[in-house]
Amino acid sequence: MVVGLAATLAAAASMAQVVVPTKDPQHPRIRYEDSLLSLNDRCMVRGGTLNSVFRPVYINGRPVGFC
Repeated sequence: MVVGLAATLAAAASMAQVVVPTKDPQHPRIRYEDSLLSLNDRCMVRGGTLNSVFRPVYINGRPVGFC
């Protein structure tokens, strides 16, 4: 169980490759492994910084990141 969780987290972490700065340095966007840039620069749930560990949700083929 722990090994499966570690593998899942490692795979998710490998999805995000680049943090792209924005006008607000506290809230960068993320460029994912598929070369798509996150639509948002803040978490839709808490309003905080995006976390590259969590996989994005794709809406109309564009990634939306979460915290």
